Amino acid sequence: HFSQVSAWGGYVFIINLIPLHVFVLLLMQRYSRRVYIAYSTFYIVGLILSMQIPFVGFQPIRTSEHMAAAGVFALLQAYAFLQYLRDRLTKQEFQTLFFLGVSLAAGIVFLSVIYLTYTGYIAPWSGRFYSLWDTGYAKIHIPIIASVSEHQPTTWVSFFFDLHILVCTFPAGLWFCIKNINDERVFVALYAISAVYFAGVMVRLMLTLTPVVCMLSAIAFSNVFERYLGDDMKRENPPIEDSKEGLGPNIKNIVTMLMLMLLMMFAVHCTWVTSNAYSSPSVVLASYNHDGTRNILDDFREAYYWLRQNTDEHARVMSWWDYGYQKAGMANRTTLVDNNTWNNSHIALVGKAMSSNESAAYEIMRSLDVDYVLIIFGGVIGYSGDDINKFLWMVRIAEGEHPKDIRESDYFTPQGEFRVDKAGSPTLLNCLMYKMSYYRFGEMQLDFRTPPGFDRTRNAEIGNKDIKFKHLEEAFTSEHWLVRIYKVKQLDNR
Repeated sequence: HFSQVSAWGGYVFIINLIPLHVFVLLLMQRYSRRVYIAYSTFYIVGLILSMQIPFVGFQPIRTSEHMAAAGVFALLQAYAFLQYLRDRLTKQEFQTLFFLGVSLAAGIVFLSVIYLTYTGYIAPWSGRFYSLWDTGYAKIHIPIIASVSEHQPTTWVSFFFDLHILVCTFPAGLWFCIKNINDERVFVALYAISAVYFAGVMVRLMLTLTPVVCMLSAIAFSNVFERYLGDDMKRENPPIEDSKEGLGPNIKNIVTMLMLMLLMMFAVHCTWVTSNAYSSPSVVLASYNHDGTRNILDDFREAYYWLRQNTDEHARVMSWWDYGYQKAGMANRTTLVDNNTWNNSHIALVGKAMSSNESAAYEIMRSLDVDYVLIIFGGVIGYSGDDINKFLWMVRIAEGEHPKDIRESDYFTPQGEFRVDKAGSPTLLNCLMYKMSYYRFGEMQLDFRTPPGFDRTRNAEIGNKDIKFKHLEEAFTSEHWLVRIYKVKQLDNR
């Protein structure tokens, strides 16, 4: 538990799953001294060790996410005490005391948590926790959480892409586990059910699902191979000779070959996914031509190298928070916001600058001492992860902090469409993000089939081609126009 706390923020999943396991064992009347000793030792030692991590500190005793573990610990102590009294009381006395004791302990724990939360000693549930149970909560109340692509619900394509044939064998393994239930298999079943739910809510939580999927799928394959590869005569209840219970050698061979083929296909798929999806650095993009040759797009590294070599070492660079860590690490320049998204108001101020017209944005940038502005633009190469496609999240986050200045509805057409062509909203066509993305783009004709200023990502001809800047000037544009950097002009001398 200490290693998980020190390395992974998702340790909260573990510190809630283990108490859930103990609680279910109590409900199933599977209490034993072994369970009592194991959980009591785990909770006390794990609590002390986890509090040694500076970032965690007193969170294990002061946040609602950890209260379930404390509640089950208190309940287990009460349950153990009642079991101790069981041998010293009559059956009728014990039943009365047991009911009153468990009810009283649960009530005290519940009321204590409510009181401590109300008085502010225990922090309430975080927005990330609420978004796990109500998938629409974050979009309404905390748009910065919903804006992260890893927080989107998992699609069926992602399940099959990551798990392949294990999607089908995992339920079979769960059934074999439940069929012969014991204390350990109760934990596996709870882990499987909870992980499936959470993985469906957020795509990043596929990480918690994969270990139990691999384990249960292995159980399923093991049972199948034991059935079809085992020797009938060595079983405890071998089939009677001349009976139809035994399996013929042909059926055994066919099933075995099918299982082996599935496992080989799974190995090939895993190798391909690892190579193509999970082994490429995010700062280097690759595209493939019709003949199969590969093009390497090195625009990110190129732009960060330019920043490092051509700007003052104390220069402040404003961009959306997605690129904060990259700029700090590769360009060694000060960033206003980065991937540590706890400062929502600061991120909202950057979103307001991007969503405002140039004059209003300039006032914000001057107040923040911004020297350069960096944006990502994919209209030339058809890159869908650019800032125009993320722009509405900037607007929503800014509107949450500055509702009088920024309104999401202003960036849509009267028909409710988000368009970058001539039919687009005037507010959108004149905001800073639009102008920085499409500056000089109206002069570029990508091929003979499309007009100048045709955006390949949005499949539209841009609506504002005559873009001029008063407070900014273009400083750098990468080879494929993927990264664009603008310098903020100083105030005119008067």
